[in-house]
Amino acid sequence: MDKITESLGQLNPHILSDKKIWSVGGGKGGVGKSLMAANTAISLAQKGHKVVAIDLDLGGANLHTCLGVGVPSKTLSDYITGKILDLNELVVPTPIPNLGLISGAQDELGMANLRNMQKNKLLAALNKLNAEYIILDLGAGTTHNTLDFFIAANKGLLVVLPEPTSIENTYRFIKSVFFRRLKVIEDFLEIQPLIQQAMNSRPQGQMFLPSDLVKKVTELNPALGQKLQTEISKFKFYLIMNQVRTPQDVEIGNSIKNVAKKYFGVDIYYIGHLEYDASVWQSIKRRKPVTIEYPNSPLVISFKKIVAKLMDGPMENYGNQKLL
Repeated sequence: MDKITESLGQLNPHILSDKKIWSVGGGKGGVGKSLMAANTAISLAQKGHKVVAIDLDLGGANLHTCLGVGVPSKTLSDYITGKILDLNELVVPTPIPNLGLISGAQDELGMANLRNMQKNKLLAALNKLNAEYIILDLGAGTTHNTLDFFIAANKGLLVVLPEPTSIENTYRFIKSVFFRRLKVIEDFLEIQPLIQQAMNSRPQGQMFLPSDLVKKVTELNPALGQKLQTEISKFKFYLIMNQVRTPQDVEIGNSIKNVAKKYFGVDIYYIGHLEYDASVWQSIKRRKPVTIEYPNSPLVISFKKIVAKLMDGPMENYGNQKLL
């Protein structure tokens, strides 16, 4: 194992582990991240996999509601404060066989702002969970904690609504993830001087795109530039458009994919969309997961198709989506 891989493993524990860690994020609240996380976890559990869903929306945990579980008596705050030493002790059963839940902090606002030591402790503990799949339901926004948990996953899922504020926040989230990962890479590759030289080379007043930055570093030092490109290319986004109503809504996902490639140089796999369905809110009111309540609905079928694509591995064939 080379030094870069070993070092990146401090922030990306899956590099050193056989755990399958999927994070569900997005720049805006209310886009359906918890819904996506819950039903992804259920779909995996129904396939016979041992799954643990973790609510990392530390300022406003609600994943337990989406899974039809009451507020657990023990939460992540018990682990972070040292009251519980083994993360496995926080896993509570759900009505779905093979699926356990670790609830986010409910009682301490300070848990929303983890210190680096606490965050690294939690990241390392993920590899010791008794599960094959770990689903992380992240909070909204672009705090370092949210970005680091998103980056720490094998696959980062982006949930977007077809509305301007959600789209704008999605671009902001992608940009924030790009530069957060770039900061980690530049520290380990020791290329910060090259990054600064590249930034200083832009003409005054000219916007410098993230993709331009990588190209400029490569021009200055082809060998290090290639390593930088390789490390950035390892991270990919998996996009899901939620609550779509029209073909135009579906096409927004294709546009986001193309813009991200052009301006950030990152690959986005547009793996599916979920049509608007009022039954979602009905199931939440009844505290029953929509996958369980309406197993044959078009929405649930779409969930299962998305999960099947994520399990396939390579995503190259999942480029563009259409409303069928």
